[in-house]
Amino acid sequence: MSRRRPLDKVNTNFIIIAHVLAVVAILYMVFFKFSWMSLGLGVFYAWICTLSISAGYHRLFSHPTYRAHGILRALYLFFGGASIQNSALKWSADHRVHHSQVDRKDDPYNIRKGFWWAHIGWVLHASPEHDLANVPDLKKDKLVMWQHDNYLLCAILASGVLPLALGFLWGDPIGAVLIAGFLRIVVNWHTTFSINSIAHIIGSRPYSLANSARDSFITAVVTMGEGYHNFHHRFANDYRNGVRWFHFDPTKWWVWSWSKVGLTWDLKRASREAILDAREKVKEEVKTMKKLKKLKAANAS
Repeated sequence: MSRRRPLDKVNTNFIIIAHVLAVVAILYMVFFKFSWMSLGLGVFYAWICTLSISAGYHRLFSHPTYRAHGILRALYLFFGGASIQNSALKWSADHRVHHSQVDRKDDPYNIRKGFWWAHIGWVLHASPEHDLANVPDLKKDKLVMWQHDNYLLCAILASGVLPLALGFLWGDPIGAVLIAGFLRIVVNWHTTFSINSIAHIIGSRPYSLANSARDSFITAVVTMGEGYHNFHHRFANDYRNGVRWFHFDPTKWWVWSWSKVGLTWDLKRASREAILDAREKVKEEVKTMKKLKKLKAANAS
């Protein structure tokens, strides 16, 4: 195992504080004041922030699997900022490195360094400096660059100021910030991080055995469809993650629905032939591995 990078004190301290305040939020609701409006705001925030990471940061910015109107892009960038997962520019740069170096030394959330490293450890440690050379397309996007240059302002407004202001409308500003802010942020973190950790150790690999990414209904449910990770790593330029009709992929449905009114377009899809071919190749590889295993067992006996 390679030596860990030094701790990022800012990230570590904020993550600890956020988890403490998430617990405070639960205690606040149970023992001090329960508000359906504040809870509802938290649920809405969890949904819109998860969507902004999935449809925006991931499938639009990291992998340009479709094109979107400025209204949607601004929505993704605003509520992506509320997720406190860095700017879309930096998030996409890290994610593109992950795809190009998956399971190897330079993979920022390499599962081979352990479950907790892939899940959250890599965030707690200082990131190596790089020049964002792998996101030249995003550097030309004025909205993406504005969010990157004003990320802290965007994060504070989206995750703190707006919930506080809305909470005043029903007389619970503190509860609104605790629930829609900190409790929701912690939930968003762990659901998003589950793709880097759980989706690389639990599930099936029907499209490729070349890396550790796996398809899992469970991780798909908590991330609005991101859990079909084996398919995604094999066909990263497809706007869908859940490619089969019964796969739970609300992000796919969201992107497709907006294409009907012109807010999304150029939706990229892997061909049916390529997908079927990938599945058949995996089946043949599995058969070959089983035969080799039987031969080794026979030779050993």
